[in-house]
Amino acid sequence: MARSMTRAKDPAAGRVAFVELFYDLVFVFAITQLSHLLLHHYTLQGALEAGLLMLAIWWVWMYTTWALNWLDPTRGPVRMMIWTSMLLGLFMSMSVSDAFGERGLVFALSFVAMQLGRSLFTAWAFADQASHRRNFLRIAAWMAASGVFWISGGLAHGEARLALWIVALGIEYMGPWARYWTPGLGASSVAEWDVRGEHIAERCGLFVIICLGETLLINGATFAEMEWTGPGIAAFLVNFLGSVAMWWLYFHIGHERGARAIEHSEDPGRIARVAFTYAHLPIIAGIVVSAVAAELIIAHPLGHTGWGVAASILGGPALFLVGNHWFKALTARWQPLSHLVGIGLFALSLVAVPWLSPLGLGGLALAILALVAAWEWLSLGAGRRETV
Repeated sequence: MARSMTRAKDPAAGRVAFVELFYDLVFVFAITQLSHLLLHHYTLQGALEAGLLMLAIWWVWMYTTWALNWLDPTRGPVRMMIWTSMLLGLFMSMSVSDAFGERGLVFALSFVAMQLGRSLFTAWAFADQASHRRNFLRIAAWMAASGVFWISGGLAHGEARLALWIVALGIEYMGPWARYWTPGLGASSVAEWDVRGEHIAERCGLFVIICLGETLLINGATFAEMEWTGPGIAAFLVNFLGSVAMWWLYFHIGHERGARAIEHSEDPGRIARVAFTYAHLPIIAGIVVSAVAAELIIAHPLGHTGWGVAASILGGPALFLVGNHWFKALTARWQPLSHLVGIGLFALSLVAVPWLSPLGLGGLALAILALVAAWEWLSLGAGRRETV
């Protein structure tokens, strides 16, 4: 039975299944809740809390992606695991807005149940494949250790909750680097993580689409409720074109090249761990911050630009470029100079903050993204895409 729950070895078996897309709908809601939390608690404390929750949401989604790289989502028990995770994910998502208030314990319990439950299920599904089974038993042990701090944080309040959850998140993020060393089971070998690059790349691309979709939803929903003036229309277009520019920068070359790099690597697990698991963090964070910036720009296009507003308008795209640079540098043979120049231009743009409105600063951010995209396209144009 366990063997029947794993994917076949042929390439067609690595395609993303519809039930995986169904599962992603929970995270559409989670990202919406996350961006609204940051927008309504737009302080340093709010940014820290939203950042911690974003790391947790990304981590639980990514671990499911890794598990489904091996498990066959067309099998009944696997689908039951996915649907159970969806239900728990809904409770986790519904708790985001008050995770540092009354619903902290609900968030913690839902998160731990998803992480630990999925790991134990996958270990059971690999009962006849000893190396994979040991890997997921190691992961389950690490999830149990972090779960103590998640649940303790959910029972605590204020700064104690934040501190305990930082420790919990630190344990989870250190797991892959420590190769999940566990007493009695030892450490895993990266050679054992024989992942399908196309599947992981497609899943990560879909998560990027989810986050970009949030920027479009905020842009459209905010603009629909306001008077359609000239500055408002300009802000709407700047936000829309910014989303298009981010889509282009991620998908035009880097996404496909990342999939090929894993497929043709002698050590696919190491590349997938760094390029897709960690390097995507600033990409996702940048898009979420940009979604908040979209609301600020369109709500007050000609208003005063304080440093807090500027942090999201410039910081979101800059984070996105940092992540893209990291991701592309890992999957190519060179550092993308266009991205380094773009990051430098975002740093230089800070001098313009006192003189530009939110709309003007958003236009400047769009211009930098467009410059980087055009540079990359001219350097690695469509005719060379298959050879990069």
